[in-house]
Amino acid sequence: MARHFPLARTAATGALALLLAACATMTQTTGGAAAQQSVTIEAAAGETGALLFTPTGDGPWPAVLLYPDVSGLRPVYAELGRKLADHGYVVLVPNPFYRSVALDGSAATAAPALPPSETFQRGQEWRALATDDAVMADARALVAWLDRQPGVDQTAKIGVVGYDIGGAHAFIAARAVPQRIGAVAAVHPTAIATARDTSPHLFVGQSRAAYLVEIAGPDDAREPEDRGDLVAAFTAAGLSATVDVVPAAHGYAVPDQPGHDPAAAAEFFADLLHLLEQKLR
Repeated sequence: MARHFPLARTAATGALALLLAACATMTQTTGGAAAQQSVTIEAAAGETGALLFTPTGDGPWPAVLLYPDVSGLRPVYAELGRKLADHGYVVLVPNPFYRSVALDGSAATAAPALPPSETFQRGQEWRALATDDAVMADARALVAWLDRQPGVDQTAKIGVVGYDIGGAHAFIAARAVPQRIGAVAAVHPTAIATARDTSPHLFVGQSRAAYLVEIAGPDDAREPEDRGDLVAAFTAAGLSATVDVVPAAHGYAVPDQPGHDPAAAAEFFADLLHLLEQKLR
C-alpha cells in the first residue's frame, strides 16, 4: 500500500535526516572519490553525451540513472552524481535533451544564467522533442548501455532519480524497463501528475519499482490535488511508495538553483540512500 505523508517536516525530522546523511557518509562502501568519465552513448535518436561515475574499490555495484532538471546536464550534476557514486553506485547522468542541444556537463545552463522567461521558453523547446515515447526509447538504450559496463552488478535492480522534469523522466523510465528498474525517486518533480491522459502517474502500474516522491511546498500549494492523484495511482497499482511534501522552494535539492535549501537537500539525500539501500542491494 502506498504511504502518504502530507504534513510538513519538523525541525526534529530535519535534524534526524541530517544525522542519517552524516552516518551514511561515514559508512560509505567505497575507498574514496568516485571516478568521473565523459561518455557518448548511442541513444534512440542518435548520440548523447553523458557523465558516468564509478565507485573506487571492488565492484560490481548497483547502477543508478540520474535525470537532470529542465536546465539540463551541467556541472552541478557532476557534483550530485559523484556524491551518489561515493556511496557505492555506478551513476549515469545523461543529456535527456540531446535531440535539441548538445550538453556534456561542462557548461553551466542553470536558470540563473538566463532571465526566468527565457529559461522557461528554452525548457519548453527542449521538452518538445523529449516526448514520453522518446524518453521511453532512450531509457531502454541507457539501461542496456549500463548493463554492458563491467562495474555494474547485473543481478541488482537499477535505481532512477529525477529532479524537476527529470522526475517525469524517471517515472517513464520505470515504465519502459520494468524488469530492471527497482527504485524511483522524484524530487520537486514537474509533470508527473497532470490532467493529460498520458500523465506519468497513470502508468505506474506498468512498473515494478518502489517510489519516493518529494514535492516542494509551493508546488503542492499550487496543485494540491497532485498528492491524492499520486497516492491513488500507487495504491491501485499495489506499489510501495512514499509521497511527501517538503516545506522548501522548488529546486531545493539542486545546489545551483535559487531555491536551494541545504537542510532539505540533505534530508532528501538521506531518504534517497535509504530507498536505494533497501531496493537495490
